[in-house]
Amino acid sequence: MQKEIRALFNSNFTEEKYAAYMKDVEAISPGALDFRNAETPIFVPKDFTNKMLGACEDIIDVIVAPNFKELTQRSIPNNLMVSGNEEHAQLLVFDFGICDDGNGGYEPQLIEMQGFPTLFAFQAIHSELTATYANVPSNYSSYLNGYNKETYLQLFKEIVIGNTNIDEVVLLEIYPEKQKTRIDFDASEKLIGVKTLCLTKLKANGKQLYYNKENGDEQIITRIYNRLIFDDLNQQQGLENIIDLTKEYNVTWIPHPNWFYRISKYTLPFINNKYVPETFFLNEIKKPLNLEDYVLKPLFSFAGMGVIIDVTQNDIDKITDPENWILQRKVNYAPIIKTLDEPAKAEIRLFYFWKNEWERPVAVHNLARLSKGKMIGTRYNKDKTWVGGTVAYFEQ
Repeated sequence: MQKEIRALFNSNFTEEKYAAYMKDVEAISPGALDFRNAETPIFVPKDFTNKMLGACEDIIDVIVAPNFKELTQRSIPNNLMVSGNEEHAQLLVFDFGICDDGNGGYEPQLIEMQGFPTLFAFQAIHSELTATYANVPSNYSSYLNGYNKETYLQLFKEIVIGNTNIDEVVLLEIYPEKQKTRIDFDASEKLIGVKTLCLTKLKANGKQLYYNKENGDEQIITRIYNRLIFDDLNQQQGLENIIDLTKEYNVTWIPHPNWFYRISKYTLPFINNKYVPETFFLNEIKKPLNLEDYVLKPLFSFAGMGVIIDVTQNDIDKITDPENWILQRKVNYAPIIKTLDEPAKAEIRLFYFWKNEWERPVAVHNLARLSKGKMIGTRYNKDKTWVGGTVAYFEQ
């Protein structure tokens, strides 16, 4: 986005440099990188960063409001409501597309948000490697609010581990060795010491959770770094014998599974900010809308399935549960990242951490994604280069 820095990076780019960089990235956890790593980072000017952060503060105002849990109670499917103390979402992310503002410039537009973890550990290593590879200027940083790698990881560890004995903390996922994000699980163990546990190994004795170590000894669990997406569990076969996680156990969830649903596209209709696309619950629309300007999304779906980009009245007429769908105004991704062939579109995911004693979450770090397809994602970018996962560096 910064023309001079972009031009310098592109002119200095070589396939040999990229290959050497990729060798370093893959060495983080050999054989675990299961998504494409883009050739370039994103360089973000200060005014654009401030627009994203300002939008996030308006969203956070809604999240910290006393009535937020009541407002979002219907967001949690009845069969997936998990018992226990929800506290607040200690880990959040906000995704912004870089979009045309209609006046020849660019603006952020919120694409989605999650009260759920992402590649927090991997990005700490990845952003450091990328900064060296891209020769990022000293007045740019992938971190926000004065954080650096050391203070970021310290905060991350405080949130995930807290004062708990590390042996009693696990990163919980289903078949972690098969997940595309498994490189982050390995990085989490290396950087903060948290062990990854497959849900199929989790056991319960009354309200006490535990697993059997390799030597057969029982290891109690009192804290879970939650990487389970319950929608994902519903797609899996052969899980009839896993424990019922909706029950209350003597365990602290980081974050509690209910926050995956509370802070999600369900929350969008309650937010009023120029950088958050106008969104309606389908059953609450009171005025005629030009459907060409909107995307139709199910509230409850796995991995974005069911989204209809080119909406017709016939699509809406087929829906039997309109209370479980939203219409969201389309955003115009700008092909802003110049590459060696066609320009790429981009999304920036801001990481927010929220310690229990803080009144509000704080922006700390990020990841980014580049695309040349109709949407962001692997399926839309096959056989393309200068696309995939990357990191944004913010002008300080």
